[in-house]
Amino acid sequence: MTTTSSPRGLRQRAAFLALARVLVQGRKPGTPGLADRAGALPRMVAGALTGRYSVLTRGRLAMLVLAVAYLVSPVDLVPEAVLSVFGLIDDGFIALWLGGALLVETQRFLDWERDGHPTVVDGDLVHA
Repeated sequence: MTTTSSPRGLRQRAAFLALARVLVQGRKPGTPGLADRAGALPRMVAGALTGRYSVLTRGRLAMLVLAVAYLVSPVDLVPEAVLSVFGLIDDGFIALWLGGALLVETQRFLDWERDGHPTVVDGDLVHA
């Protein structure tokens, strides 16, 4: 049983709060739409892999890829077949986390692009 006082419970709570915050902010005028965010994904991944966009670490990127793989994996179909609705709960949590993480990461990336690709070098903010 996971409680909100455990590190895992705190991370889950933080992820859901971040998702709620991004969803609320995403409805404000002038914020990027879903098409803008989807278009930013390939640029964001390429920037993260080449090191130009260091905000998204390779570890975080790997977590996003693993979440997608988990959701589309046919291996996960067995628990749903055996456990019915209860087998879908884990998929729901992963999908919520993935959606929230993608919203947060694309917002950070679009802000980074808009701000002129700032980076920190030896403690000083530098615009590329």
